[in-house]
Amino acid sequence: MAHANDEQLVKEAANGDQEAFSQIVKRWERKIFALCYGILGCEESARDAMQETFILAYKNLSKFRGEAKISSWLHRIAVNQCLTKQRTLKRLGENSLEEQIEKNLAMAELSFEIDRSSPVQNLEREERIRLVRKAVNALPFELKQVVIMKEFEDMTFQEISETLGIPLSTVKSRLYTALKQLRKKLEEKPLEVI
Repeated sequence: MAHANDEQLVKEAANGDQEAFSQIVKRWERKIFALCYGILGCEESARDAMQETFILAYKNLSKFRGEAKISSWLHRIAVNQCLTKQRTLKRLGENSLEEQIEKNLAMAELSFEIDRSSPVQNLEREERIRLVRKAVNALPFELKQVVIMKEFEDMTFQEISETLGIPLSTVKSRLYTALKQLRKKLEEKPLEVI
């Protein structure tokens, strides 16, 4: 079963084979988590969204018609879960996603592996990462999700189109607009290192 393709696993899982669904989860959990984390910027929220994605996928296996790839289907569910999570966070008045990202970046800085780069190089790299993440987070959601899928998840334009259920031309247009806005934001805030 470990060598079965996704479509075979979905059919077996839809017929009640829980091990088949476990294989689907094992194959896709890292990608789905990375997507959720890229959109939400908070590890805890991303894990919640990822778990909800797989719960919904399991509950709706019988509705999967195989018209798209399982990866596109899972990505679409994950994006919807992230949207729901963002709305919930705003409604509850919890920390903004930007504040959560800043907190997570601070924690990540503590866990960075020490390498042979100079302290100045490390500071510059960390500052560059912080600025890029902050700029991506500031994008409108429909632009941010396309940037994350294309630039961080290495999805093709076609896969993004299928996942989001939008035309290919819209995906390209959103990416172009997002990259233009990112470039402008990053030019406004040049890298400042002591």
